Amino acid sequence: MSLFAFLLTVQLVLSSRAWAYDHQPFVREARQYVVQSLELPQSYRLWAQYSPWYPVEEYVPPPEGCVVTQANILQRHGARFPTSGAAKRIVSALVKLQSARTYTDPSLDFLKTFNYDLGTDDLVAFGAAQSFEAGTTSYERYAALVSESGLPFVRASSSTRVVMSAKNWTAGFAKASGNVYTPKLSLILDESLNDTLDDAMCSNAGSSDAQTNEWLSIFAANITARLNAAAPGANLTDVDTYNLMSLCPFETVAKERVSQFCGLFSDQEFAGFEYSGDLDKYYGTGYGQELGPVQGVGYINELLARLTGQPVQDHTQTNSTLDSDPTTFPLNRTIYADFSHDNEMIPIYSAMGLFKQPAPLDPANPDPNRTWFATRLVPFSARMVTEKVECGGRGAEYVRVLVNDEVQPLEFCGGDGSGLCGLDAFVESQAYARSDGAGDWDKCFD
Repeated sequence: MSLFAFLLTVQLVLSSRAWAYDHQPFVREARQYVVQSLELPQSYRLWAQYSPWYPVEEYVPPPEGCVVTQANILQRHGARFPTSGAAKRIVSALVKLQSARTYTDPSLDFLKTFNYDLGTDDLVAFGAAQSFEAGTTSYERYAALVSESGLPFVRASSSTRVVMSAKNWTAGFAKASGNVYTPKLSLILDESLNDTLDDAMCSNAGSSDAQTNEWLSIFAANITARLNAAAPGANLTDVDTYNLMSLCPFETVAKERVSQFCGLFSDQEFAGFEYSGDLDKYYGTGYGQELGPVQGVGYINELLARLTGQPVQDHTQTNSTLDSDPTTFPLNRTIYADFSHDNEMIPIYSAMGLFKQPAPLDPANPDPNRTWFATRLVPFSARMVTEKVECGGRGAEYVRVLVNDEVQPLEFCGGDGSGLCGLDAFVESQAYARSDGAGDWDKCFD
């Protein structure tokens, strides 16, 4: 596979990586940073939800005469190690592959001495750097909205990697301001309680297993056969193949160098891997899951409250005690930053009406013209920004939504060519959220 050096500017710590274990953001471990280039294989935009963040489009400011008056940032945690469940599946596949007495393909020879040593669940240093960089960018982009009495209000879901991402974001924001403005993580939402930044509350929601398993049997079959021929006796399954492919992104972001597993698969094969992620998100918590979009309703109603300056009206995931208290849910800030998971960002997109598809994703035949790509929607450190905009000559307030810096058309509320949609029209368009999911929330429970 051909490689090219994609220079991704990140702030990386020079000292030890103890931050991942003592729950302190890495920027507090040292005050010296270095710009590091991370070489990525050509396939990195085919890694679905495991892709490192990249701007889908270059950020474009609002039209001339318009200014942003409020920014609502929703961001996924940065790059992480595999989850504990994924790690077990990866190790199982590796044991099989390394059990082969010989390899008929020289590209597998590195496995003779390969040692798997990744952690589980936690943010990796590169992931911390992504969040730090995002905080820096947020300050540079929205500095006009900040004052000593108007610092960003920051929340995070309680998973350690999410909390760490929020803390690194605040550190990057502070660093960019020359430490004039030092926002703090204001609130951590317990994932065992009502939480609009996690998807764990709808117990009756289904899964994407049927769709992803169907596609796995199609795209992975030839790859599995090839690997088994190259490693006689390994007896890999298609599930093993998927997990071996996932080592490419996981090792690359953890080691900060291209994993040797990346070279075992072609770009075409990674395109199949990517579609597996697309299906997982679409049928897991997206439009293809009956109780997917309703899991994003709570956040949308909080967003509407911030945009309008009115109390939260919601009876789904929101914590009414927190959201009714101006200390834990202020309505007078100009920048809000919330840190979440990919499986919660997807229902938020879906509840709002973003990325609708003309037809459900086909588990057997990918549509090359689809706009639903997990790589573009929820890569590591993905972000959706909802800007409130005032335009001097128009005498009204507007809303603009960007996902990974790409301006969304907002056709559901009459968005114009620059992505601007009237604030009132935007609020009106969110009838699904304002009605608590039109009865869907009740279906979440027996």
